[in-house]
Order: sequence, then C-alpha cells, then structure tokens
Amino acid sequence: MQIDLERTYIRSPVTGTVVNRAVSGGQTLAASLQSPVLFTIAQNLAQMQVEASVVEADISRFSIGQPVTFTVDAYPERVFAGTVKQIRKAPQIVQNVVTYVVVIAAENPDELLLPGMTANLQVVVAQRKDTLKVPNAALRFRPQGDALEEARLNETPLLKSVENGMESGSIGQVFVLGRDGRPAPVALRIGISDGRMSEILAGELAEGQPVITGFAASPGRDAEASSVLVRFRLQ
Repeated sequence: MQIDLERTYIRSPVTGTVVNRAVSGGQTLAASLQSPVLFTIAQNLAQMQVEASVVEADISRFSIGQPVTFTVDAYPERVFAGTVKQIRKAPQIVQNVVTYVVVIAAENPDELLLPGMTANLQVVVAQRKDTLKVPNAALRFRPQGDALEEARLNETPLLKSVENGMESGSIGQVFVLGRDGRPAPVALRIGISDGRMSEILAGELAEGQPVITGFAASPGRDAEASSVLVRFRLQ
C-alpha cells in the first residue's frame, strides 16, 4: 500500500512556474506508451527568450552577441533589451518565403514579459557617433526649370571630385541656396542611413548649413505671379 501511495505523486523534473495545466483534480490518468502532457513549466521567468523569424535577405545582418531592443503590446512605452543568443540554421518556408529563427535572450527581473507575448524588434546593424548627417529628403530633391539645367552642368565635376577620394559609401547630392538665391549642388559621399537621415562621409557641407528638401507654397496674388516666385523649403 505504501508503494502504491508513493506512485501517486507526480513530481516535476525541474524547478519553475506552471504556465499551463492540462489536467484537473480527480481526473483519471491512464498509463500508456505515449506520455501525456500534464503541465507546462517555465523553468525561469526571470530569463526569457524571443524567437524572431528573419527573412533570408536580412539574416546576414545578425550575429551572436548582437544587442537588440524590443517592445511588447502590453507595455508599448517600455523598451526591453536583449542579445542574440542563437541563429538557427534550419530554414522555415511559409508561402514561398524563407525565414530563419533568431533566438534573443532577455533579462526579465520584474517578470513583466510573459510566455506567448508578441515582440516588435529593433536591431542596430551599424552605428556612428559624432558624425554629420543630412535628411534623406534633401538627397531626393531636384530643382526645376533653368535651375535644373544649371545644376546638371555643375554636377559632373562635383561628383568626380568626391568620387576620386571615395573609399567607401555611395555618391549623393544635395542642393543649397547660392548667393543668387538659386539652388547650388553639393556632392557628398553618403554612409549609413536609418531611412530618415544619412551619414555624410565627405563633401563640402558644413555643420548647421541649411539644405533644400522641397518646394514651399508661394503666397502670390495670382496664379501667374506664384508660378514665377519659387520658394524652397530648407532644413
């Protein structure tokens, strides 16, 4: 009888927190060849991991030990930090899209993160400090009319002057207001970008110098007057 009583206890193989219970009190458990899942146990909620599906085009940007920040829907204003722990080699193909699982280890001392939460990741793939940067809108801007033709005449020697000293980065061009009030091109060597601002590696552009990012509406008296007077939006 004592032996039978000892066999009625179900002991967890690890110390942790029960996050899911698949049985109820009084339920009969039948022994079989397949072991049923009785409880799902989280061994340590203070140490969490995030499994991110990364498309094959971006997997080369990840490396072991890389810092990662992320948010969850439950705490949208709070930023959590982690590091890349594992990059799994087995591909996952869903609707002809190949992805790889990147495992991120994160500290959870307050136990705010719970199993099954959805995380939105932000990964820093390159970082620069104390560098000049320019709005991407300025790199996309091109003047119109006569100003465009004049800029094209000056464009080739300016770009070549930057390209001759180029070691890395791509060639770009912005426009500033010249002394005559017309757009003047400035060739630049562009480094990394976050989609909104781009790093300046080389070029005749000083810190704090305004660049043209677009056209601004001109307060003319009539349509003819407003078409002659062109105002540029500086940033």
